Amino acid sequence: MDFSNLGLSTDLLRAVTDAGYTTPTAIQAEAIPEVLKGRDILGIAQTGTGKTASFTLPMIDLLAQGRAKARMPRTLILEPTRELAMQVSENFEVYGKYHKLSMALLIGGVSFNDQAKLIDRGVDVLIATPGRLLDHFGRGKLMLHGVEILVIDEADRMLDMGFIPDIEKICKLLPPSRQTLFFSATMPSEIQRLTQAFLNNPKRIEVASPTSAAKTVKQSLVMVDAREKRKALRALLRSEPVANAIIFCNRKRDVDVLFKSLKEHGFSVGALHGDMEQRHRLQVLEQFKANEIQILVASDVAARGLDIPKVSHVFNFDVPIHSEDYIHRIGRTGRAGREGFAFMFASPAETKYVDAIERMTGIPIPRSESAGTVPLAASDAPEEIVADAQEPPKRRRPTSRRAKTDKPVESGTVPLSEKVVEIAAEKTVEPQRAERRGPDRHVSERHAPDRHVSQPLPRDDHRRGDHGVVGMGDHVPAFILRPVPGNLIKSAPGLDAEQG
Repeated sequence: MDFSNLGLSTDLLRAVTDAGYTTPTAIQAEAIPEVLKGRDILGIAQTGTGKTASFTLPMIDLLAQGRAKARMPRTLILEPTRELAMQVSENFEVYGKYHKLSMALLIGGVSFNDQAKLIDRGVDVLIATPGRLLDHFGRGKLMLHGVEILVIDEADRMLDMGFIPDIEKICKLLPPSRQTLFFSATMPSEIQRLTQAFLNNPKRIEVASPTSAAKTVKQSLVMVDAREKRKALRALLRSEPVANAIIFCNRKRDVDVLFKSLKEHGFSVGALHGDMEQRHRLQVLEQFKANEIQILVASDVAARGLDIPKVSHVFNFDVPIHSEDYIHRIGRTGRAGREGFAFMFASPAETKYVDAIERMTGIPIPRSESAGTVPLAASDAPEEIVADAQEPPKRRRPTSRRAKTDKPVESGTVPLSEKVVEIAAEKTVEPQRAERRGPDRHVSERHAPDRHVSQPLPRDDHRRGDHGVVGMGDHVPAFILRPVPGNLIKSAPGLDAEQG
C-alpha cells in the first residue's frame, strides 16, 4: 500500500512525494482514512511510528474548504512541549506547501504580542501548549467555539507533566460537535478516563504494544558503580561507531554537569532541558540536526516525539524512574528502519528500576561489559583524577577552626590528639601531685616511659600549661585538655596574671 490508496488529494500526495515518503506506516494506513471520514480516533502507538503525519495529512485536506475568522481557529493541536509543537508546525509547512492554510504557534518563550497578532488575522491551524493557550484565552485574545477538529498528542506525556486539568478545562471550552483525535503511547487509567469523557465512539487503532521497543534497536545494559559512570560513558563514546547520540539524564542539573564534563574532555556536545531559554533550546536542536554538534545531553524533554531520523546511539546515563520513559528514550534511535544502539548505565542502587523495565517489556536487557574493559585514552582525565582512580579514596578529617593558628607538629613528636587520649587513659592524679609545666618545659619524665615521648610537645608561646583534671574518671572530654591561647586568658575579666 502507498499513500495514493488512502484517499488524499493530488496536491497533498505531491507534497508527500516531495518530502521523500512513498509508503505509509501502520498507524498512518489505518488512521488517515478514518480521519477523512470524520470519526474520532484513539491512536495507541509507540514513539517513532509516524503518529504526527497520521493526523496532519488528513487535516490539511479537510481544511482545504472554508476560511478562518479572526480570533477563531478552525483546528487546535495540543502538544506537551515547545519542541513537539514546533515540529508539528514544521510538518504542516512541509505537507501543506501546495495549500493556502494559515497557521499560528502558541508556545512559551516567544513574544505574546506577536502571537496575538497572528490570532487576530484568523488561523486555520492553531498549535499550542496548554499553558500558553489558556493565557491567551484568559486575556480575551482567543475564542474556541469555532474549533472543528481537536488533536491531543502525546497524552501520556501530558499526564506526566501535570497538564490533565488544563486539558479538561480546554475540552469544556470547545463545541461538543467537534472531531477529536487522541494519540498516546501508553494508556494509564487517567488517560482512559479522559478518552471516555471527551471522545465520541472513537475508532481505536493500536498498531504496536506500548511496552515494546523497536526491533531495529540493539539494547545493552552496563552495570557500573555510580562514581564510574562518566568514565564508562567516555569509553563507549570513543569505542562505538557513534555518528551522533543523545544522552539522557533524569535531572536537569545532571544534564549541565555531564555537558560540562564531556566538553572539557573534547567532545562535540550540547545540552537541552526545560529550564533553558527557548531561543537557546532551538539553537541547540538546530545545531544537532545539522550535525554541528555530535552529542546531545538532554532531559526527558527530548524523549518524546522529536524526529531526528539519523541518531545512531542513545545512552541512558541514568536509569529512568518510570519504565515507559525507557521506551520513549531508546525510540530516538533505530527510526525509519535504520539500525540503532541503546546503552543504559545502571548502578547497584538502580537495579530495581532495571527490573521494572524488564518486567514491562517482558524481555531481559542483554548485559554488556564493554564499558569496563575499554581502555581510556591517556588524555581522558586530568592527572589528579587518574591518580585518584589508582588509589582508594581517603577519608578526610574536617578542618578545625584553630588549624590556622596552631603551629605544625614537628617531626618525631607525638600528635597532640594522641597525647590527649593517653592522658585521659591514665589514673586520676591527685591535685597536690599534679606537675605544672611551663611553656618551655619538656614532658615530665614520670610520663615519658608510658607515652614514648622523647621530644617536647609542640605548643605556641602563648599557650598555658596543662593541669591534671580531678573527678572525671577515665573519660576526660578532649576540649577540657585542649590548651587555650594565653592572650585569651589574659583578656578574660576576673583573672589575675598568675592564674593566666
